[in-house]
Amino acid sequence: MDAALDDKRGLAGEMQVAPGGHDDYGERAAGSSVGMTEFYDTHAHLDFPDFAQEVPQLVARAAAAGITRIISIGTDLESSARAVASAEAHPAVFAVVGWHPNEAVSAPKDFRAELRALAKHPKVVGIGETGLDYYRLPSANGGSAEDDALVKARQAEVFQQQLEVAAEVGLNCVIHTRGDCFDETLRLMSPFAGRVRGVFHCFVGTPEQMHRVMAINSFVSFTGITTFKNAQTVRDTLAATPTGRFMLETDAPFLAPVPYRGKRCEPAHVREIAAAVAHVRGCSLEQLSAATCAAAREFFPKLV
Repeated sequence: MDAALDDKRGLAGEMQVAPGGHDDYGERAAGSSVGMTEFYDTHAHLDFPDFAQEVPQLVARAAAAGITRIISIGTDLESSARAVASAEAHPAVFAVVGWHPNEAVSAPKDFRAELRALAKHPKVVGIGETGLDYYRLPSANGGSAEDDALVKARQAEVFQQQLEVAAEVGLNCVIHTRGDCFDETLRLMSPFAGRVRGVFHCFVGTPEQMHRVMAINSFVSFTGITTFKNAQTVRDTLAATPTGRFMLETDAPFLAPVPYRGKRCEPAHVREIAAAVAHVRGCSLEQLSAATCAAAREFFPKLV
């Protein structure tokens, strides 16, 4: 889990406001009152050490904020088992099970049998977090091009196994794509068209990339980055995304929205993300709730 955790902290660092800057976009948007309008957090890592011994309190605070469903995302088999345990313990929590690309080198040669067994649980709603990550390859730390090629090949193998399991068990995939790997991610998914859809989580791509995701009948999901002053491209993409084809997520404990930026994120913060998204979309919170919750239920049919 360490590599996946470091990766997410790195993304938060990339999005920092320039020295002396003021991240006022999210503060303005968050001024709207979300009240008890229902929203879902479709991507959180409740099993990460940031939340040790605190999951019941997190779930309670989320409920108080109107967040009625939380999907806890696995990053390897052990993490996935913990996500399932949280789902068993809390009616509002569901699980996605899989192997994060930054953990691919440590994955067993073939873990499909174990993943199938986890996926049969009634509260497992998807497979992942899976995909590709070319941002932190060995060459960034003195490794060779050959080292990079080995890591890329292993990530592709691990991704392929999860796509296969998803197709077999009738679940969709939570997709991670970071670095110059968007085209390769789509290429690997193409043989599963019509059988497996993906939600490209923590989406920070361009409108053109978003439309390519839509073209393969998949979804995107937006985080607290939408509240960051220097994330106008993300807001442009959000504004262009078709209604019913995107979801909301925190990626907790990472990427806390304004006004919590720089602090630990948690599922209750969907309320601030929702306020910013509604502002960008020019819609009411009730309209946003109906659209994003329906999208989540369509993509994750076991999310009941």
